[in-house]
Amino acid sequence: MYLLSLAIAPVFIIILYIYYKDKYDKEPKRLLLYSFLLGAIVSIIVTTILYIISDYTIPIAIKGNTSVLQLFIKAFFIVGFIEEFSKYIIVRYFAQNKKAFNEQFDGIVYAVMVSMGFAATENILYVLQGGAQTAFLRAFTAIPAHATFAVLMGYFMGKAKFSNNKRTLNLLGLFLAILFHGAYDFFLFLEFIPGIWVGAFISLFIGLMLSKKAIKKHSNNSRFKNSSTF
Repeated sequence: MYLLSLAIAPVFIIILYIYYKDKYDKEPKRLLLYSFLLGAIVSIIVTTILYIISDYTIPIAIKGNTSVLQLFIKAFFIVGFIEEFSKYIIVRYFAQNKKAFNEQFDGIVYAVMVSMGFAATENILYVLQGGAQTAFLRAFTAIPAHATFAVLMGYFMGKAKFSNNKRTLNLLGLFLAILFHGAYDFFLFLEFIPGIWVGAFISLFIGLMLSKKAIKKHSNNSRFKNSSTF
């Protein structure tokens, strides 16, 4: 239970933070729970299926990944694309169509909920294998990274819901999530190059700064801001 608590604690801290930031029109808790569970279950299933397919269609994925090019492909086109696409389809075809998705900030809320569902399942598996040290490390790296990718995706998916360029904005959100996810993993994969791992944290820092601005912008532009009773 101790390791399980360590694994899920950072996930729920981020969820509470985003829930608090949704100041003017809170989302139904039922839909938030469904989004989290879909992220935890469906994303893992879809990711597993896509990873299996990639093993057959992209042989480089199972050849040791020792060159920079191989690691680049693995980071961006396998891990980044597969994991973010699995989250994207849930936000796009479950959350974005809901009546409760009625302002741009909701894109961030639902994307983070889906992403934290995925991150919770993934983190439990890692922490049960690696122990408390892994839990503390991932609490300040992988979990915030997943949240950052989700905010960037959700920012544009929130704009897409109320735009005539829905497809373009949705795909832009997916692209940015893949870009930052891929960059983060790519620098970590290059472990044979001393010090290159710093690049992962630089990309994460940039993503966090952009996420902070995205949250603030959608919150300030909420259609419910002036009518809020808070």
